[in-house]
Amino acid sequence: MSKRPQYEGEPSLARVMRKPKWIAALALALVVAGVFAWLGQWQLSHAITLEAEGDAHSETPRPIDEVLEPGTSVDDTAAGMVVALSADPVLGDLRVVEERVNRSAEGAWVTGHVVVEGAEGHLPVAIGWAPTAAAAQQSLEALESELGASGSRGAIELEGRYMPPDAAAIPEAADDPLRITTMVPAQLVNLWEPFDGLAYSGFLVLHPGGSGDPLSADALAAVGLQPIESVPPLPRETINWLNLFYAAEWVVFAGFAVFFWTRLVRDDWERIHELRLQTEAA
Repeated sequence: MSKRPQYEGEPSLARVMRKPKWIAALALALVVAGVFAWLGQWQLSHAITLEAEGDAHSETPRPIDEVLEPGTSVDDTAAGMVVALSADPVLGDLRVVEERVNRSAEGAWVTGHVVVEGAEGHLPVAIGWAPTAAAAQQSLEALESELGASGSRGAIELEGRYMPPDAAAIPEAADDPLRITTMVPAQLVNLWEPFDGLAYSGFLVLHPGGSGDPLSADALAAVGLQPIESVPPLPRETINWLNLFYAAEWVVFAGFAVFFWTRLVRDDWERIHELRLQTEAA
């Protein structure tokens, strides 16, 4: 491939670039490149979309037996879904789970064990949050007394967000084997009283009920517990690869507009020097 000729002397390439006609051409090229860049940005903004419909769907309470069954893993559809259920609390299976963050503050959860009516599945429930493990233990004892006093009411109606289990943590040799720091149903099951049937692989973050409910916000506050922050799942993203390809094309076109201007200027510069050489040779 032959190299393009190099010329010395005036006019220099920079001087040719400063000619009014090429300055005007550069302005036009930049406008065209800007339009192409804007089109690329527009295509890119439409290449990735959020499924807002899925968010609204997850916030509408659904019966838990329509979402999943006990003994099955937590899939993407069930994770973060708000569910409703009727269940019997199991007294004596309340536990404190430490190192739980609630609205940026670290504390502890009081968790419980309920038997879901109909499915007869055993479900861990994160009931409320306290600022320290000691405070959570006191709240646990007070809540256990309250639930015991209202035990004659039978099943209670619950609503909350169904969450996947935490990753299991390997305890250190010096750790207290009874200290719980992760919300893992498989671990909690081993600490509960023996039972028949299947357990859910996830857990419920309780949404406190209305006035008069044994697990209402007022009832939890009375025993020193705060509602646990229930965060909706992040919206799913979908990628439109065709729009992404078009966005890349517009970026290439924007660069080509400036390149085309430099090529035209160089051609003009070479033509000027070639004419000068021909004139000198004549």
